[in-house]
Amino acid sequence: MINVIWMGMILVGFVFAAVSGNIDSVTKAAFDGAQTGVTVSFGLISVLVFWLGMMRLAEDSGMLAKVAKLMGPVVRFLFPDVPKNHPAMGYILSNMSANLFGLGNAATPMGIKAMQELQKLNPDKDTATPAMCTLLALNTASITIIPTTLIAIRMNFQSASPTEIVGTTLLATAVATMAAILADRWYRARTIRKNKPPGVGKGLSSTTVSGEG
Repeated sequence: MINVIWMGMILVGFVFAAVSGNIDSVTKAAFDGAQTGVTVSFGLISVLVFWLGMMRLAEDSGMLAKVAKLMGPVVRFLFPDVPKNHPAMGYILSNMSANLFGLGNAATPMGIKAMQELQKLNPDKDTATPAMCTLLALNTASITIIPTTLIAIRMNFQSASPTEIVGTTLLATAVATMAAILADRWYRARTIRKNKPPGVGKGLSSTTVSGEG
């Protein structure tokens, strides 16, 4: 569906440009955009390669394992319905670690693998589980210590101070992450209340009282 929408927008743009006599401007903009995209991509390679190399060194040195161990209780709190030693937990930790350092491109495959593992625990394959919704919310609003990709883009466009966004990015992503967690907890509690059989609490009380009598 998305492909159809994009194709429709492109065709409408070309038709409108042809009717209004601006087809040359559209063609020039298309080539300029392609050139800019290639330039930005090459500019990102150096920074991404550097941080991916640092992540590999951290993994080989055991630093990532220690970070994962520290984050373990937090992840188990956020994903209480996922077994402790399930493979999904490892992918979730890798996804969150990559997002912490602003490595969205590295976090994406880990997030996909985590979703695939969570789908194996899903009793209803057509409906997302609470754990899958939690992962999606955290991946979208992940707290970022070092916005690597944004810094690389600012460096590529000759920013005078490409790292000045670190503080504001950390604050903004921290607020977004907290909002995502609060919303996730609220919807989880709402789902539990909604799926709770009616009269369970009352029946329990009555049985208890009867037993005491």
